[in-house]
Amino acid sequence: MRVLLVDDEKELVSTLAERLSFRGIDAEWTTSGAQALKLLETEVFDIAVLDMKLPKMSGLELKKEIQAKMPAMKFIFMTGHGSGDDFRAGTAETGVDYYLIKPVKIEALIERMKEVLRKN
Repeated sequence: MRVLLVDDEKELVSTLAERLSFRGIDAEWTTSGAQALKLLETEVFDIAVLDMKLPKMSGLELKKEIQAKMPAMKFIFMTGHGSGDDFRAGTAETGVDYYLIKPVKIEALIERMKEVLRKN
């Protein structure tokens, strides 16, 4: 499984990537939507784990950009703002089903990634 992690919190995203790699999951990370799009020009990933609030481009905007080029890409969103109910209400129209509330627990992230790949 190859995972692209995108979050503007460098310490968080680099730590998640490191912890995933310890568990045998190939993870690349970046801190911006623009950098993620650049990575996707040369790399292939199964899942993108995106922060909802990125500078200059939201996670939802980044998802749309990626899907235009890679319709098969799977997505999980992370948010540090509000509750699960708030998140679902704010993303209902975009079809976001998979999300985690920060701070993200590594075991929950891995389980959610497996679920995404099984369902889709």
